[in-house]
Amino acid sequence: MNSYSSGRRARRSRGGSRRTGDRRAHPERAQAKAPKKTFWQRLAAFFGNGKTAKKPAAVARNGAPQTIRPTRKPEAIEVTSPRLYVGNLSFDATESDLFELFNGVGHVQNAEVVSYRHNQRSKGFAFVQMQTIEEAKRAVEELHDKEFLGRKLVVSGAKSTERPPR
Repeated sequence: MNSYSSGRRARRSRGGSRRTGDRRAHPERAQAKAPKKTFWQRLAAFFGNGKTAKKPAAVARNGAPQTIRPTRKPEAIEVTSPRLYVGNLSFDATESDLFELFNGVGHVQNAEVVSYRHNQRSKGFAFVQMQTIEEAKRAVEELHDKEFLGRKLVVSGAKSTERPPR
């Protein structure tokens, strides 16, 4: 024995296992462990009287769970001004595309696709200003639920931006 040894066996590494050998030999030890729950899952189980949370059916692109929202019908706004709301718009649609589409119904004064400031990507809706209210009503009748660039448009009157006086 050298002077450094105290006669004990060498220490195992921190992550090392005490048991050696094949785990398949002992099926009771080889049972699959349930995946470790996250903090939020444990919190939900705590407040849910021990019930496990239901798994969402959809998964986002990054692998995180995504809740499924019910589809809802857009609010039908009566046409009271020549300004129209155009929803469910393709992200590839441009203002000139809208100009051409609505020009087939009546005279278009302005078409504006709403987009994000930081990357200029379309938000999927737009506003179109027609010449008269009658043309705007005709545009809603003809273009609502019409397929445009692969999507069914939602065309209705735009909500007024004016606030009523107090």
